[in-house]
Amino acid sequence: MTTPNSPADLSAFWMPFTANRDFKASPRLLASASGMHYQDVNGRQILDGTAGLWCVALGHAQPKVVKAVQDMVAKLDFAPTFQMGHPAAFELAERLKKYTSDKFSKVFYTNSGSESVDTALKMAIAYHRARGDGTRTRLIGRERGYHGVGFGGISVGGLSNNRKFFGSLLTGVDHLPHTHNLEQNAYSKGQPEWGGHLADDLERIVALHDASNIAAVIVEPISGSAGVFIPPKGYLKRLREICTKHGILLIFDEVITGFGRLGTPFAFDYFDVEPDIVTTAKALTNGTVPMGAVFAKQHIYDTFMDGPAGIEFFHGYTYSGHPIACAAGLATLDVFENEGVLDHAKSMTGYWEDAVHSLKGLPHVIDIRTIGLIAGIELAPRAGQPGARAFEAFKRAFEDGILIRVTGDIIAMSPPLVLEKTHIDELVGKLATILKTLN
Repeated sequence: MTTPNSPADLSAFWMPFTANRDFKASPRLLASASGMHYQDVNGRQILDGTAGLWCVALGHAQPKVVKAVQDMVAKLDFAPTFQMGHPAAFELAERLKKYTSDKFSKVFYTNSGSESVDTALKMAIAYHRARGDGTRTRLIGRERGYHGVGFGGISVGGLSNNRKFFGSLLTGVDHLPHTHNLEQNAYSKGQPEWGGHLADDLERIVALHDASNIAAVIVEPISGSAGVFIPPKGYLKRLREICTKHGILLIFDEVITGFGRLGTPFAFDYFDVEPDIVTTAKALTNGTVPMGAVFAKQHIYDTFMDGPAGIEFFHGYTYSGHPIACAAGLATLDVFENEGVLDHAKSMTGYWEDAVHSLKGLPHVIDIRTIGLIAGIELAPRAGQPGARAFEAFKRAFEDGILIRVTGDIIAMSPPLVLEKTHIDELVGKLATILKTLN
């Protein structure tokens, strides 16, 4: 493989969510990965503190997943799922159904979290129309929420940089207030005590528009990309109660929290709150092959099936249920179910929490938030330079052999679930050294 080693070699690729000029002036290039580590093009080991982008839950190059992908690409490289099918797509759907403890009975395949979100939003609006409630088209998101980069996702999302460049977006969208409050909840371990009442703002929105016009509410159980915002106690249960009261569908965006991130299969298990629709992706295939899936309750599917004969839901993607992605998903579930991954993740949670919270009191640290194997470390911004301090920490971390993720001035960490205490020690130890000397 030819290794790009000059700006000219890197010029053709317009990189996503990247400061392209800054990166190409001093590139950070990864060449291989195994277990808990990447290796860069210079042969340095980089400890992965982010599971890639929240997706490599089982560690890199997991042997069973790799073998399943290799076998399938040689057996069935592609098969359409429009008016056709292949066995692996149906097998994976049944396995996913069981992995939800049969709380969700239907699975609709996508290729990413963004596609899963747009699918769920379309499903919600079409569901109401199919049952004779065609006026229910309004969607409710949340400030500082992230739901991918499709037009539906950025419309219900609440991150200004994801919205401001792209015009009017979808109409008929409102946003709940976010729950982040440093004054009340700084340095929380697990769910903060303050903020459950913020869910009641949904009643205000319902009163403004009338429930007969609202299709769905979509929230991340934990807001990951915005900076690890953990729901206050009682918040999600209250949203569920209000949605049920008014006949509004509740959608959980579990693209980040799904598949073990909290030590349970899904966040709806951890918080004991069942939505009507769940969006997933990322760790579904251990990040090996792009894939997403939307889980729906039986009554939603039945409503579509009660309509006229023919195609019931005019939606789908060329690569929905791709054979290679299905093979990766099946192998990923095998590892989760047979190798005690969730039990191991839970056993690491206390050590992880204590280690990350040991950073309290270091220069610039103004908050630390942890739940499951997720952590957010918020830094005070530099005057007139929001995000610059955390981005410097990100660069120095890579130089020091650890991979972290930053959003604004918040450092986010979400390592593979197979990590050991030595990995936690290295991640937190190196990050502490960086914070002590950060300008």
